[in-house]
Amino acid sequence: MGDSDWDTVTVLRKKPQKASQLKSEQAVNQARRQGQNVDTSSKYGAGGNRQHGTTLNTAKLDRETEELKHSKVDHDVGRLIQQGRQAKGWTQKDLATSINEKPQIIQEYEQGKAVPNQNVLGKIERAVGLRLRGKEKGQALLPKGSKK
Repeated sequence: MGDSDWDTVTVLRKKPQKASQLKSEQAVNQARRQGQNVDTSSKYGAGGNRQHGTTLNTAKLDRETEELKHSKVDHDVGRLIQQGRQAKGWTQKDLATSINEKPQIIQEYEQGKAVPNQNVLGKIERAVGLRLRGKEKGQALLPKGSKK
């Protein structure tokens, strides 16, 4: 017993808390009282096994009777593009190359299936030399700087 030291102090501590215990309301309140930083966040849809949620707009969309579609290019505009292209002896691919677009776009415009894009129509007008928009549709496009 000569080895025992009466000055040695043994301190018994509690085990550290588990993560689930740290998240409890009591632990959060205690941390707030001690002035520690508390970061709380909840996960979106946590604990739910729902894959499809309905929104308020679903019923509104179901009641909708009007069919909404994008407006397409008129067939007469397609014919004008085709006539102007053929007058210059170009294929659809040649016209597409000259305006830096894909041949498929020219094909869609000529068939009247394309959704009108004013930038593309302007490029086609300048390349073909015909007006495709407005009151003067089908008339020759005057070169820049010339007067009517």
